[in-house]
Amino acid sequence: MFGLFQNDGRLAAAGVHAVLGTPITAPPQAHQAEALFGCGCFWGAEKGFWRLPGVITTAVGYAGGGSPSPTYQQVCSGSTGHAEVVRVVWDQQQIDFSDLLKLFWECHDPTQGDRQGNDRGSQYRSCIYVDDPALLQLALASRDQYQRQLSAAGFDAITTEIRGQVPFFAAEEYHQQYLAKPGSRPYCSAQPSGVLLEPFDGAAFRLDPRVWQAYDWSISHCVLRGDNAPIRLL
Repeated sequence: MFGLFQNDGRLAAAGVHAVLGTPITAPPQAHQAEALFGCGCFWGAEKGFWRLPGVITTAVGYAGGGSPSPTYQQVCSGSTGHAEVVRVVWDQQQIDFSDLLKLFWECHDPTQGDRQGNDRGSQYRSCIYVDDPALLQLALASRDQYQRQLSAAGFDAITTEIRGQVPFFAAEEYHQQYLAKPGSRPYCSAQPSGVLLEPFDGAAFRLDPRVWQAYDWSISHCVLRGDNAPIRLL
């Protein structure tokens, strides 16, 4: 697993998630796993993931570039090669990586290259970074399945970068759980394709299908319109 969380002192070691109330810098514990997802501006992407049942914590940051200590301004300039990403830690007994991949593929358009919607630049590229070989294979299998579906729907080739051994550099504190903070600017650049991921080789979806009713990708800026709280089923 990662164990590659680079804090650089930007986040207090005891810092807690503004919504989930869990430590955002802690490494995965027993029965937990972690991965990094890049799908456009990390503000909206993080909210999409923290709402899923079984997610322990999330944090936003930078990954996939060459700079050892990137700042937001540097990443936005495109000079570091880093992408804006969300670190997700989840309880494997409650939610499967397949469920996270379903949200990832459906919440943005992975065929747009170095952009997402109106946001342009390599920092907005689509990517999945995960160290566990089994999870890496699941990510690749899900990509292949989603490509078949996108092609059938008339979309271009997926440009998502999928690889392991990628350090995560935490973003500045004010970016963490940004959309849940008072005075935040409701913004999300994602442009979902509207294509829903079907089962793929190795998939083991665990979430109740009703969870996905909280996401309606036909509605513009669905993530922004949804509640900040985690999804609870009665």
